[in-house]
Amino acid sequence: MPANARLVLPDRVITGALTITQGTISDITEGDTVPTDAMDCTGDLVLPGLVELHTDNVERHIEPRPGVDWPHLPALLAHDAELASTGITTVFDAMRVGSVHNGKGRYIDCARSLANELLAARAEGLFKISHFFHLRAEICSETLLEELATFGPEDRVGIVSLMDHTPGQRQFRDMVAMKNYVTKKRHMGDAEFTAHVENLRGLQARFGAKHEAGAVAEAGRLGAVLASHDDTTTAHVATSADNGVGFAEFPTTVEAAQACHDSGIAVMMGAPNLIRGASHSGNVAAHDLAKANLLDIVSSDYVPSALLLSAFRLAEIWDNLPRAVATVTRNAARAARLTDRGTLQVGMRGDVLRVGAFDRTPLLRGVWCQGNKIG
Repeated sequence: MPANARLVLPDRVITGALTITQGTISDITEGDTVPTDAMDCTGDLVLPGLVELHTDNVERHIEPRPGVDWPHLPALLAHDAELASTGITTVFDAMRVGSVHNGKGRYIDCARSLANELLAARAEGLFKISHFFHLRAEICSETLLEELATFGPEDRVGIVSLMDHTPGQRQFRDMVAMKNYVTKKRHMGDAEFTAHVENLRGLQARFGAKHEAGAVAEAGRLGAVLASHDDTTTAHVATSADNGVGFAEFPTTVEAAQACHDSGIAVMMGAPNLIRGASHSGNVAAHDLAKANLLDIVSSDYVPSALLLSAFRLAEIWDNLPRAVATVTRNAARAARLTDRGTLQVGMRGDVLRVGAFDRTPLLRGVWCQGNKIG
């Protein structure tokens, strides 16, 4: 039991102690008393475990270099351990669904087999933290609907996001930024990049409308929350609202973020964007949305350790630590329809972090998942 800690509650910070019984928070008391069986936190913060809705980290462990297929179980265990070490206690592992079979930028179906391996490891109790699936439905692909059909309601698919990476719009409306990103990632020359762009545009023309409608229907079949991705215009947001989108991943403009809020769609931005002060794709800066009160959820995206740091950066912008912590805990959990975690309240899961600080940097000093110390 952590005691003499600054407990970050949903609406305030208090000095107190927290008790976890059989994996659940059973008591919260105020005061600096340290019972004989408690851990004296000497004023460190105690906050809920972080909830991560969109991370590409599993892909980085599976394919540490382009074309390198690392043994999957060690990769999954390393991914799980890395997230635990950063304070993430719930993760929605993002996996691409939708193959592209030709060109240097091709993607081949591996989501179903990887999901099977992840579920098997979870069944054996090999993971430190709680894992769900986030299926990234790539509209510009050839086999999206066939691949989605291999998943069922039993697969813990919590999120289906609509991804349209057609060159010249959304995330990649800046073609220079897209070329710099894709050619470096996929080691393409100019001719290969041109062929890649033409291929994706052709796929969008052939399958875009069919795949979008099909992915929306599949999300409903799976019982998953639907997310949009890279909304740029009010028209994009209107379509998202019509589709029943619950939250918007990385809107690229203030206009789109404002339209999301007006439509009751939560806005999620990337922690790397917030910490760096800019998007790597040249899109809207997360801190600008935060200052405009248009930011609800933060995702670590491609840097797991950025999630905790982002909450502290937001606390500086808003001068409100509980509100900032909510973007990486409560708000994320609610967006994914998880009602048993994300806050320090009696009856919630005992997913808890102990956090100190040095200068402006949080120092993670302890991680508990359902009351079990995992870091």
